[in-house]
Amino acid sequence: MLNKSKGIVINYVKYKETSIIVKIYTEEFGIQTYIENGVRSSRSKNKIALFQPLTLLDLVIYHKEGKDIQRIAEIKCNHPFHEIPYQIAKSSIAMFITEILVKTLKEEMANKQLFAFVNDSIVWLDEAKDHFQNFHLQFLLKLSAYLGFLPETAQEMADELALHGLTIQDKSVVIAIESLLVSEYDRPPLLTLTQRNTILAITLQWFHLHIESMGEIKSLAVLKETLH
Repeated sequence: MLNKSKGIVINYVKYKETSIIVKIYTEEFGIQTYIENGVRSSRSKNKIALFQPLTLLDLVIYHKEGKDIQRIAEIKCNHPFHEIPYQIAKSSIAMFITEILVKTLKEEMANKQLFAFVNDSIVWLDEAKDHFQNFHLQFLLKLSAYLGFLPETAQEMADELALHGLTIQDKSVVIAIESLLVSEYDRPPLLTLTQRNTILAITLQWFHLHIESMGEIKSLAVLKETLH
């Protein structure tokens, strides 16, 4: 049965000579895996560009419940990126966000509010002219709300982390986290580089407490290197 859905590319792996297996977060069916044949061939007219991480798509898909790998009937990009692939700070943030989504988006069912949040966040990052240095921190905290473990206050986060031996020593960091919890992307609090890195470490610890499969974030080093 053919179905229409918006989608966000998460990642892909090469399959055989010219094909790929691609994981896409869809608006209608949650996380789904698709096989796309011939996309890496010389005749594909650079179609592989549609499967770069975080690409926003309009899809027509063959969806069969219970099937591990689905197929795509039609595909097109619904928001060509203007800056994310070409601006190093934004591309490093996008790499980090992609890795977080790989580790946190698991459900094969629709969650249209979560999909809209991720989709709109990606669009905002691509279009932002400034004030995006704290985007990854705001994104993590906002994402935690959809995943079910947003702290009501920064102090609640600090207290729960302390129970696991992770004490926040600097009270100014708690105040900064409180500001991040209530901020919008275009009006982030002013943070020093030290505060930003400390809050990132704390927020990732918070995620590790609530998601057992988080593991190591490999893109973290690149993110820290490019955001100043």
